[in-house]
Amino acid sequence: MSVLELKHITTTVNAGTSEEKQILKDINLKLNDGDFVTLLGTNGAGKSTLLNTINGSLAPTTGKVVLDDKDLTSLSEVKRAKYISQVFQDPKMGTAPRMTVAENLLLATKCGKHRGLKLRGLDKHMDKFSRETAQLPNGLNDRLNTFVGNLSGGQRQTLSFLMATINKPDLLLLDEHTAALDPNTSRGLLELTAKVVREQKLTCVMITHQLKDALKYGNRTIILNSGKIVLDISGEKRKHLTEDDILQYFTD
Repeated sequence: MSVLELKHITTTVNAGTSEEKQILKDINLKLNDGDFVTLLGTNGAGKSTLLNTINGSLAPTTGKVVLDDKDLTSLSEVKRAKYISQVFQDPKMGTAPRMTVAENLLLATKCGKHRGLKLRGLDKHMDKFSRETAQLPNGLNDRLNTFVGNLSGGQRQTLSFLMATINKPDLLLLDEHTAALDPNTSRGLLELTAKVVREQKLTCVMITHQLKDALKYGNRTIILNSGKIVLDISGEKRKHLTEDDILQYFTD
């Protein structure tokens, strides 16, 4: 079953000006149910633009974005949030600093849903939030009543990841979500990512600049160069792929 399909996606920025530039060039891509894709490419290759086109924050110039046979192309980023979750590189994005950890988690459970005018019901969720955070690194289960702005970068990013996966999204997008963290914290969050994606059987695209991580995690690797897919590899062929093999796709 194909979960995500991009059909002839072209994305141009600053159209009609001297700064006009075509970032994505006729991208055609199908992700299957449960695919965990590691996405590589040089700076400016179009990785973040691809994710932004999928999540709805950037409209494609041409083409369609289809998820589970639903055409999302004309839907806003807010409406796509019902189906798609994302964790960004900056730990400060995706969380509300003046709300507590528990309040942020409650907000995440309501993402993409009609909220209406009713009491928030935080107390009845506290046991669940305590159980979920107890399985995470960084001691978040002891900080449910702490304002998120007082958390460390690693704690905040771990919270962002939990918020993004708490409702089991149809598609999870990770835009270098460990890049701003120290090596130990980054490793812990990557291991958590692999565990959650595997156990929840999520379909996921993870941008990374680390070649070792691109080969270690996931079941499929895609490389972008100058707005085009130059490698899409999985299965036995991917198992034999080396870092030197990958580097040859980074030349202009």
